[in-house]
Amino acid sequence: MDKIFINGGNPLKGEVTISGAKNAIVGILPATILAQDVCVIENVPNISDVSMMLRILHQLGARVRHIDETTVEIDSSTINSYVVTHDMTKHLRASYYFIGALLARFGRAKVAMPGGCNFGVRPIDQHIKGFEILGTEVNLKENAMIDADSNGLSGGLIYLDVVSVGATMNLMLAAVKAKGLTVIENAAKEPHIVDLANFLNSMGADVRGAGTDVIKIRGVEKLHGCTYSAIPDQIEAGTFMVAAAATKGEVLIKNVIPKHLESITNKLIQCGVEVEEYDDSLLIKGTCRPKKCNVKTMPHPGFPTDMQPQFTTLLAVAEGTSIVSEGVWDNRFQYVEQLARMGANITVNGKAATVEGVESLNGSPVKADDLRAGAAMLIAGLIAKGTTEIENIVYIDRGYDNVVGKLQALGADIRRVTDDDTPKVVESAG
Repeated sequence: MDKIFINGGNPLKGEVTISGAKNAIVGILPATILAQDVCVIENVPNISDVSMMLRILHQLGARVRHIDETTVEIDSSTINSYVVTHDMTKHLRASYYFIGALLARFGRAKVAMPGGCNFGVRPIDQHIKGFEILGTEVNLKENAMIDADSNGLSGGLIYLDVVSVGATMNLMLAAVKAKGLTVIENAAKEPHIVDLANFLNSMGADVRGAGTDVIKIRGVEKLHGCTYSAIPDQIEAGTFMVAAAATKGEVLIKNVIPKHLESITNKLIQCGVEVEEYDDSLLIKGTCRPKKCNVKTMPHPGFPTDMQPQFTTLLAVAEGTSIVSEGVWDNRFQYVEQLARMGANITVNGKAATVEGVESLNGSPVKADDLRAGAAMLIAGLIAKGTTEIENIVYIDRGYDNVVGKLQALGADIRRVTDDDTPKVVESAG
């Protein structure tokens, strides 16, 4: 098991280029199944979730070829299976997108229950409800296999009882080839929803309203291949924004869509951080100790839950008392125990945390409890006095492309070490 070691105290300075959006790519890759043709996807991040997605596509029969480090060619015309087994899904929550894509392609899908981060129950009841409205019979079989069978998908009106990114994207995938009109009400509005819709439309689908709470999809008989570039990663950008602020650094964050980052930018400004916005980049200047700030996570365009651990780490060393409220997941504060080991003063009460800012954190052995908790540990290590050792970094690899290399380029004293009899330094975390 690899570990990351950080000697804290260095302000981050320089430029960093943000990779493609994990949350968009994990929907776009299964969507290539619908083309029955060749798709070229650009701006693909080099992360383990993407590697697993490509392995699943290969297992289903697709021809997958890396054109370069960030470009993948997928020929889905050779896919001949609708079964995705547990060994391929156990580390990947987004594997459930294969249900919608395979249903649209074959009228049948057998996909094992997804894995991924463990910070609360992730029911797929809204996915199943939508599939049933589209004319699918869904059963849970042995070994936690979701068995979805349809004699032909037909459009319908789907109202999501809760705003769900996963259900919205999965139902979009299924509906693009369903007969007639599908309307998804109370749909999620995140940037990666819009990106998936744009990709589907590039293949010849008819998806309208993505980015609003009502999405209308008129089914088409056939889709075709295309070349498409994914949007930059909102959460990776936000993580580097917070890291720059927390270390009192100055970092130009390139390849971003500033509008996607407005909720994060506004909170940083409230904390006294200087933010300069350009067309496709942001300059973050952390000139002093951050000020207290209250944060509540909400579905887009609210403050993203995937930025909550990172921002709480910033507030742990801010002046005064801050309140962080979690409006999406039930158990997202698991990482607080790790921050406490480093000297943070945070009290969790249900879905809210009271953060009493301390002047500094101290290096300590910690672990990544999930993907974004791992990012929080990175930030904590960067600002702590002494050495921080982070284990369980497989979670960090799920969503951050070459994070060690990028932080090294910004002046961080960070290295990745293979934990065996003769440890060796690995230059990147991608």
